[in-house]
Amino acid sequence: MTADTVARAREWLAQDPDHETRQELAALLAAAEAGQEEALAELDDRFNTRVEFGTAGLRGALGAGPGRMNRVVVMRAAAGIAAWLHGRLPSSEGVPGRGAHVVIGYDARHRSEDFARDSAAVLTGAGHRVSVLPGPLPTPVLAFTVRDLRADAGIMVTASHNPPQDNGYKVYVGGEGDEAGAQIVAPVDADISAAIDAVGPVADLPLGTGWEVLGEEAVERYLDAVTALVPEGPRDLSVVYTAMHGVGGRVLVEAMERAGFARPAVVEAQFDPDPAFPTVEFPNPEEPGAMDLAMAQAGDADLVVANDPDADRLAVVVPGYGRLNGNEVGGLLAEYVLDRTSGDDRVVATTIVSSSLLGKIARARGVRYEETLTGFKWLARAGGPGARRVFAFEEAIGYCIGGDSGRPVADKDGISAALFAAAMAAEAAKEGRTLGDLLDDQARRYGLHLSDQLSVRVSDLSLIDAAMRRLRAEPPTEFGPLRVAGVDDFADGHEGLPPTDALRFRLEGAAWGRVTLRPSGTEPKLKAYVEVVSDVDGDVGAARERGSELLGGLMAAVAEAVGG
Repeated sequence: MTADTVARAREWLAQDPDHETRQELAALLAAAEAGQEEALAELDDRFNTRVEFGTAGLRGALGAGPGRMNRVVVMRAAAGIAAWLHGRLPSSEGVPGRGAHVVIGYDARHRSEDFARDSAAVLTGAGHRVSVLPGPLPTPVLAFTVRDLRADAGIMVTASHNPPQDNGYKVYVGGEGDEAGAQIVAPVDADISAAIDAVGPVADLPLGTGWEVLGEEAVERYLDAVTALVPEGPRDLSVVYTAMHGVGGRVLVEAMERAGFARPAVVEAQFDPDPAFPTVEFPNPEEPGAMDLAMAQAGDADLVVANDPDADRLAVVVPGYGRLNGNEVGGLLAEYVLDRTSGDDRVVATTIVSSSLLGKIARARGVRYEETLTGFKWLARAGGPGARRVFAFEEAIGYCIGGDSGRPVADKDGISAALFAAAMAAEAAKEGRTLGDLLDDQARRYGLHLSDQLSVRVSDLSLIDAAMRRLRAEPPTEFGPLRVAGVDDFADGHEGLPPTDALRFRLEGAAWGRVTLRPSGTEPKLKAYVEVVSDVDGDVGAARERGSELLGGLMAAVAEAVGG
């Protein structure tokens, strides 16, 4: 610990408006000055790093200091956004013109409401009009409301499915175009980051009052829009649902009932928002064990579904068949949506790390297929301005659904996805079938697509850079049972995509396959996305067994190659 670190910490104490983090930092400073090694390391980490603002906004652990999420960091971010908005709006002789209209939403995590309130005060003090959603609500409600109110921007305070000690801050663009309500992309992130860097002490920020708190009509309008998308059809379906201690429960149940389904059987222990997420190790429905309580309640249910804590993602389990991964649900929803929309100008999209199945579906139906970088900030813009986007998905259980009249949400939405999954399952159930049977049908039509992923977590981010450099310099010639037929390097852009640090190995042999590697955008880990595709001749079950064995061998080879 240096004198400079101590000085920065004391300067922080002087400007921090929050009693809780002031106390925490004062205690940490005292322990560090007393020579406690753990406190010294913690202080260095907090004040020699910072939570960086990027296209995903801010995300990090709660605590005092620039390397943590706290009221000072959030107020500075809000002030930067306020300045950025003034720069985008009309001005006269250098004097900012009208204020922007900003919608703010928040989830039920620790400090989320405080961060939303501070943001409203800073933006109002800067001359902007602010509308705050009426309580902790799903992220897709915020994304919808930005579009619905034709606001200039939106802010969502959430860390999605991160651990309980984290929080985050996402920014959405507004306006009247089809990108309204989508997350920001470059260079907006850099512009906002530069504006944040120019912000002085938070004690000097003018704080306003009198911002608008929207009524329940904001939620009502969202529910009207997403339930209107759902095609008519059978509604006889038994569903078990868990909100995973997040904010989706009330909205999901109301949406199901409005769409004509019976009220789902909810996992009561996980239904109400709880920022401690006490019944799960990680509040992510993809994690092993996260859906155990829901499965214990499944009984004779037709479908088990789960939202993540901010309800922008959806997990699906078919009792008696198993859990469907994001690629499988995405493939089923794609066909379901395309069968119920019209026009050869329709666009469907997925990401470079997701299944190749969607491309085959699009070609079979004569619609436009787009592949983007990871994240819905890109999927929301797939096909460019004016594209008629009816469906997009990513393997990380995120789905965006539209219809012939457009899409109500320009981001992933776990509520509308649940409605469509239920409608699809109800139609299958009427014929005595399940979503598992529909997957078998797809395998017969397009080949069997199996996918999995692995992550290598590191304590030193330089290890990820070193691994990617090594794989570029000396690419493998094979991954286990499959040989490498070609390599796509996305670092300099690939097929018109923006440059990103990712490699894709195209494989061939007993089956076709691909392995895509990229550093995580939110965590210190290297991620590998693996897919194998094989023809189905005869029994699908036997083909799945063979394919699963091949996938397992491929996963082991990938783990060895990347150091997992």
